[in-house]
Order: sequence, then C-alpha cells, then structure tokens
Amino acid sequence: MSYWLYIPNNIPEAALSKGLPLLVMLHGCQQTATQFAQGTRMNHWAEQMGYAVLYPQQLVSTHAQRCWKWYDRATQEGGGDVPMIVGIVNKVLTEYAVDRSRIYIAGISAGAGMANIVALNHPRLFAAVGMHSGPVFGAGHNTIGALGVMQHGAGPRADLAAREVLLRQPQFPGMPAILIQGQGDSVVRPINQVQLARQSLLLNGLADAAKITEKPQGRGGSRNAHRLHDFYAGRKLLLRVARIEQLEHAWSGGDASLAYNAKAGPDASKMMLDFFSRHQRI
Repeated sequence: MSYWLYIPNNIPEAALSKGLPLLVMLHGCQQTATQFAQGTRMNHWAEQMGYAVLYPQQLVSTHAQRCWKWYDRATQEGGGDVPMIVGIVNKVLTEYAVDRSRIYIAGISAGAGMANIVALNHPRLFAAVGMHSGPVFGAGHNTIGALGVMQHGAGPRADLAAREVLLRQPQFPGMPAILIQGQGDSVVRPINQVQLARQSLLLNGLADAAKITEKPQGRGGSRNAHRLHDFYAGRKLLLRVARIEQLEHAWSGGDASLAYNAKAGPDASKMMLDFFSRHQRI
C-alpha cells in the first residue's frame, strides 16, 4: 500500500521536544491520496497549525474504484485493510518524531467509514476521529448492503453495532469525534450522520443533550449556513456534529477544481484540526 507523508516546513517549538501531532487522512472512492490532499487543502492548514499528515492510498487490486471496504464484516471487526493502515502508522512512528498522544484519523465517504473502523479497533492509538460524509458503522456486509446503508442508514443495527464494540473492548476508552455532513448529500444521506452521532453518544457515554450553534450563510455564498451540535462531558467537547445546508457529497471548503470538493465553506479541514487540537491520549 502506497502512502504520502506531509511534514510542515515550520515545526512549532513545542513539537521539537514532544514531536508533531499526526493526522491520518483516508480518501474516498475514485480518489487518489494526492488528489485528496490537494482537494481538502489539508496540508495548508497542517503547515499553519503544525501537523504531520499521512495519506495511505487504497490499492486498485483491492478495489477497482479505490474504495475502502468499510461495509465488510471482517474489516469492521479489525481485519481487512485495518492492519495495513495501522502498520503504516507504526512505520511512520519509528521514522519520524511524532507525539504518540496526538494521533488522529479522518476521511470522506468510504474513507470516513474506514477511518472510523480503524479508530474503533485501535482506540488507544488514536485520540480522535473525523468523518466527512461518512456511512454509519457496523452494517452493510456486502456491496448491495453498503448501497442500502448509504441511502437509508443501518436501522436498529446502528445501536447494536456500537454496543458490540463495547462488548469486544470492555475497557474502551471512548473516541472523540467530529461528524461533518452536507444536508444535500444524495450519495451518503444525512440519516447516516444521525446514526453515527447516536453511536458516538453510546461509545463516549454521553447524554443526548447538545449545545446548538447556528452559523449563517457567508457573504456572496462564501460559506454555507450550518449548525453545530456539541456534546460535552463536563467542559470537554467529545462530539461535534456539523450539519451544512446546501452541501452535496463533497469536502466543504475544498478545491472545487477536483471532484468531491466544494468551494463554499465552512472549511472542513480547519474544523477538524481545531477539534483535534482539543484531544490527546493520556
């Protein structure tokens, strides 16, 4: 499996002693790792905020459209491509100065589904997960089933899948999450975000009471109106759910010259790094 690694030119002073925080980014179907980097403009924000960014790339021999098999039952339980992605992360950890308490994973669409699977199976390696336009975890189990999940969610299977994670891992430490979803997405419909949020509440032991913030549309359409639902444990923000009006199946605030990226904000890359900066594994 090929991968690309971005190291910022200007390393913050704190990182000289502790190491850089590391973000793993998983592309969507029909994307390459480099297209994903360019489209999300994540390296721009990583340079500003002092992050290393790792971009694994799915093999065409594994899936002709470079889709991650988030719907595969064995993958959901920690098999499939999960060990290979974790192996790449561990390789980077041995070769570069990385702050092991600040490793994060994110993706879009199939990449979001896969990022979630990797994080839930290795919760002590990753401090938080970011999902943009991602399918709900724990359902599908074949190609036809996956299409059904993308359109209709997982039904009662959603809560059951989260409880199965907790049964497999009695000492599960929780997994802070940021969920970003376009309300106009007809590929992975918003029901998936609703069910992902419910799963996250279960996995993090959170009450279903959110602080809601409304963000209006920006001037000249520079930013879509959106709403943030924030869930806290005490003063610690553990789950942020961003619902973006008018956004279709595309990375918010990306480079619209590439497929699956929308020019209008909010900037999903900055939102994710801002959220990740609140979290580290102890």
